[in-house]
Order: sequence, then structure tokens, then C-alpha cells
Amino acid sequence: MIPLPGGSFLELGEPWFLLGVLLVPLALFAGRGRVRIRFPASALATGLSGRGLPWRRLPLLLQGLGLLGFAVGLARPLAGREEVLLYSEGIDIALAVDRSGSMDHQDMAEKKSRLAVVKEVVARFARARRTDRLALVTFARYAELRCPFTLDREALVEFLDGVEGAKFRDEDGTAIGVGLARAVEALVSSGGKSKVVILLTDGENNVREILPREAAAFAKEKGIRVYTIGAGRFVYRFDPFQRGWAPTDEELDTSDLEEIAEETGGKFFRAEDVERLEQVYGEIDRLEKTKVEDRRYTEYTELYPFALLPSIALLFIGAWLRLGPLRTLP
Repeated sequence: MIPLPGGSFLELGEPWFLLGVLLVPLALFAGRGRVRIRFPASALATGLSGRGLPWRRLPLLLQGLGLLGFAVGLARPLAGREEVLLYSEGIDIALAVDRSGSMDHQDMAEKKSRLAVVKEVVARFARARRTDRLALVTFARYAELRCPFTLDREALVEFLDGVEGAKFRDEDGTAIGVGLARAVEALVSSGGKSKVVILLTDGENNVREILPREAAAFAKEKGIRVYTIGAGRFVYRFDPFQRGWAPTDEELDTSDLEEIAEETGGKFFRAEDVERLEQVYGEIDRLEKTKVEDRRYTEYTELYPFALLPSIALLFIGAWLRLGPLRTLP
């Protein structure tokens, strides 16, 4: 096999015919004959010169090339191109991201809000899932499907970049149950064989329209696994003396998140900083491996006509010259 530019290659279908190249000199020697002309007297040949003798080798040269090309043609040169088609049993993954006002706190990375850190990590996770369809759901008091299921990673990341924390009191809140239910609803209509929700929040559910356990039961009924992530280092409370939000020693109540994960066959994670959050999404990536199968196809183009046809032409031309124009002396 001889590699060619552009991923193509050249190979021979019947390489043993190349041994015929060794027989070409024998065939030419056996077939070489000299045309003898008898003169009645040596005087008649007086003045004949060797002019034109080099041209007498032309038929032999043409027939030699013809025989070489004929041997190459019988060896069946093939131009091949291999293509690899990837088949995957992709996973439909709904990324549910909390955008409540508390996601503006900066305790996971220096000079970066929780939401900014989450957007960066989730974007890297999304770009790594090349064969899966992803959707983006955000929630505060209300849930919204920001990006429907797509294979276009950059489109999803663009939607993710546009996510901002809740700015107004009437839209602020942490509706974990509502956010999960919206993600499950999107997955139900997605048609994928394997369905997963990755839900991230930094708080406790404080909207009772749909409780987390009700949303978990909905996900379980539909056969959807839910991975839950509690993000953030501290629990913040409003300090009237400082007239702002201050970190406390309280522990985040993650009981709802743990119950959701256990009920649906997923897993709960705690991420206090950006390094741990990277590890969490990395572990989920390993847990939810997509089965990918590659099938290789090779397309061949037969090249023997390009060798045989000119070779036959050369053999006929060589024979015609030997028996015709170059048979007589110049």
C-alpha cells in the first residue's frame, strides 16, 4: 500500500502479475528479428549509410513500454480511500443551572461570581460531550428552557454565556422542584434512549409550586437519572448592620438534593470551589460514557484501464512500425 495525499492510498489487487515485468526483456529478445535484404551485387549497396538506424529502435522501445504497462495493468492498480463513520448511542443531557441572586456571591474563585464559575465549567463540559444532545434550563423563581436539545455545542455555550443572575425580587428565588420538572419535561419529548439531568444550585428550595421530591418522582417515572450539585462555600445571610450579605458558619441543607439523586439513580455532589466543581463534572462525564462504534469503509477505484489501454496501443504501434514504415531502409 502506497499512501497518497488527502488520505488516499494506492495498492495492487493482483500483485503477482508484476512478475511479468521480468519476462519483458526475454519477450523482446525472442521477438526481435532483423529484416535481411539480399542485393544482387555488393556494388549496389555502395553508398548506403547508417542514417536512420536510431529510429529502428523505436518499435522495440514502444513494445517494451507496452509490455511493462500490460503487466502493471494485469496487477490491477487500485486507488482506495478509507472513510470512518462514527455511530453513537448518544445521551440526552439537560443542564439545569440555578441563576438566583445568591449566585452572584464570590466564594468559589477570586473575583468571580458563582454563576461565572459555573458557566465556565459547564461550557467545558458541554464541549467535551461531542456525540450527545444537550439542552440548557435555568431557574430562579421560575424555570426557562434557554436552549432546546442540540448537537451544536457552540450554540448552547452562546446561550449559556447570556445567562445572568436574577436582578429583581419578583423573579428571585430557588425553585429546585420547578427547575427539575422543566428539565424532565424537556427530556420526555426529546426521544433519546438515555436521559440525564445535571442540576446545579447554591441554595435550598424556597418555592413550593412543585416540591423537589415531586419532581424527583416525575423523573423516576420517566426513567431519567438526576445528578445534583450543591455549589458554593458559604451560606449567606443578610446583615442589617453591614447592610449587605455576609457569609455564615451555617451548612447548606442538601437533603433535597441528596433525595433527588437517590430517588432517580443519580448521585449527589458538593462543590465548594472551582477545582472541586471541575472534578464533579469530570466524574459525571466518566459515569455517563457514550457508547461510540466506528465503522470503516474503503472505496476503491479501478485504475487498470489507464494502464492496459495505452499499453495495447503501444504494442500495436510498435508492431506496425516494425512491419511497416521502418521495414525498408532509408
